[in-house]
Amino acid sequence: MLEKGLVFMSDTRTNAGFDNISKFRKMTTWDTPGDRVLTLMSAGNLATTQAVVSILDERSKSPEDRAPSLLAVPSMFQAARMVAETLREVIDGHANVGQRASSTFHATLILGGQIAGGPPRLFLIYPEGNFIEASEDTPFFQVGETKYGRPILVRAYDPEMGFEEAMKLLLVSFDSTLKANLTVAAPFDFHFYETDSLEIRHKGRIEAEDPYYNDLSQGWGDALKATLDSLPDYTME
Repeated sequence: MLEKGLVFMSDTRTNAGFDNISKFRKMTTWDTPGDRVLTLMSAGNLATTQAVVSILDERSKSPEDRAPSLLAVPSMFQAARMVAETLREVIDGHANVGQRASSTFHATLILGGQIAGGPPRLFLIYPEGNFIEASEDTPFFQVGETKYGRPILVRAYDPEMGFEEAMKLLLVSFDSTLKANLTVAAPFDFHFYETDSLEIRHKGRIEAEDPYYNDLSQGWGDALKATLDSLPDYTME
C-alpha cells in the first residue's frame, strides 16, 4: 500500500517436483471503468487457484440474479468475503476426507483494489476462508516464498514512494528471492493501481531478458559486494 495507490507483483513459476516446472499467470484483474478495479494474486495448489479464478470469472459474466459477482458487490470487504468463501468451497470440494487431505489443496490469496465510494483496500485471504486487511502497521502482504525477499521490503519500503521507486523495490525483492530459491522465477507480472482512477492504467510483464531488470539485478549484486567490502574487517587475535 502506498499513498499513491496499490502495487502488485507476482512471479510465474509453478512446480510439482524438481522435474516438473511450468509457467502460469498468478495475477488476475477485473474492472468496470469508473466503478471498480480488483486484482487477485495466488500462491499454493495450482488446481485450487485456477478453479477459484474460473468460478469468480464466470460469475462476473453471469446475470446478477443468477450468481453473486465481484462486479456487483458494494464494497471491497464484501469482495474479500466472496473470494474467501469461494476459496473455502473449492478446497472443501477437492478434499472431503478430512483435514489432513484438504491441506494438499491449500492456497493463499491476496485481493486488492477499489470500488467507487470507498478507499483502496488490500486483503490477505487464508485457505480456511478467513482474511485480514492491510493497514499502516502492516502495509504489505506476501504469499508463497516470502523469507528471502521480505528483508528488502522491510528495510526499504516507504509509503510516500512513487510507482517508479516501487517497481525498483519489488524487482530487487524478487531478484533476491529467485537467487536463493528455484521455485521463483521471471517473468514478473505487475499492476500499479492509482487511487481513485477506477481504471487499469499501469499493468504489464517484466521478462527475464528485460534490459532494465538485468541492469538492476547486476547493480544490486555489485552494490551489495561494494558495501560488504566497505565494512570494517574482523580482527583475528
